[in-house]
Amino acid sequence: MKATKIKMFDGSFGIIIENENFKSLIHPKYNYRFRKSDGLFVRWGATKKDDGDMTLGLPEICDMEISTICNGVKGIGPCKFCYKGNTGKGKNMSFETFKKVFHNLPPTITQIAFGIGDIDSNPDMWKIFDYAKSNGVTPNVTINGGRMTPELFDRLASTCGAVAVSLYDKDLTYNAIHELTNRGMKQVNIHFMISNETYDRAIELMNDKMSDPRLSKLNAIVFLSLKLKGRAIGHYTQLSQEKFKELTDYALNNNIPMGFDSCSAPKFVKSIKNRENATQLEMFAEPCESSIYSCYISSDAKYYPCSFSEGVNGWEEGIDVSVENLDFLQDVWYSNKVKEFSDSVINCRKKCKACPIYDI
Repeated sequence: MKATKIKMFDGSFGIIIENENFKSLIHPKYNYRFRKSDGLFVRWGATKKDDGDMTLGLPEICDMEISTICNGVKGIGPCKFCYKGNTGKGKNMSFETFKKVFHNLPPTITQIAFGIGDIDSNPDMWKIFDYAKSNGVTPNVTINGGRMTPELFDRLASTCGAVAVSLYDKDLTYNAIHELTNRGMKQVNIHFMISNETYDRAIELMNDKMSDPRLSKLNAIVFLSLKLKGRAIGHYTQLSQEKFKELTDYALNNNIPMGFDSCSAPKFVKSIKNRENATQLEMFAEPCESSIYSCYISSDAKYYPCSFSEGVNGWEEGIDVSVENLDFLQDVWYSNKVKEFSDSVINCRKKCKACPIYDI
């Protein structure tokens, strides 16, 4: 067992305790416990009944882009709503750069959600995944289902804590889900972007969950709300609160396992407010946590609050986190720029507003 003392924003100290099965943070006002075997995570404050002081939040999960090279899937090409605008011409994060970034991250990180483009876009990907795992951090990844082989499915199932498959081609996605769950993976999800233009397909997907045997062991359908950035601009429109409630009601009424990105939490809370179990359901809704509990690092090793904030007003340039002797908490997390964004997110959460950047 390893114990690490960590200085909080208010000058107090917390303790990170870690063994091969768990990682825990202990502090009078902010605590968490993470189970490495299945990703179970719980957070609480001074008592088990409160969520803790958000101003004391530390990075618990990191979204890290290690490739922007994406050819999409055969016959479709790169995603038409890609907010990154990725194509087959892009860039990779090298293993050496990853190691620099990784060792600059604070010990509070429990998981890294990797963004990869094509499954074979970054030749260092498996070295990166294995290095993270061997150093006590669980790698998770989102794939598009294309260019897969039995050996790649084996490797994902044995290495990652969770895998999400984005839905572009139905058979490609459903077959990938089947391959991963048949290898014993429990945390296998489908990622689906919701908009007015994709609403009918979302209903079709939920019906398939109830009827297609390839999805019998699927953990959840995760709905991702549209952010108007990149190729989505001019082609897709925001789903209304009414339509979002219809999706939520359909899933809940038919016992379809559903999740959503944190951007969608306020819409979900509004959708379930008249349900008898609304209070219980709301406990599973985590609003935006960017720069409160999560961080994003781009393929060129720059910190941004989240991937959607990259290049927007105030974040035209990120903060280099690959430099030597970086104190991530003092130099990045507690910096005026990041704390200003964190405060804006906390203000949004208090007002049940999704995001300080986008209208979601």
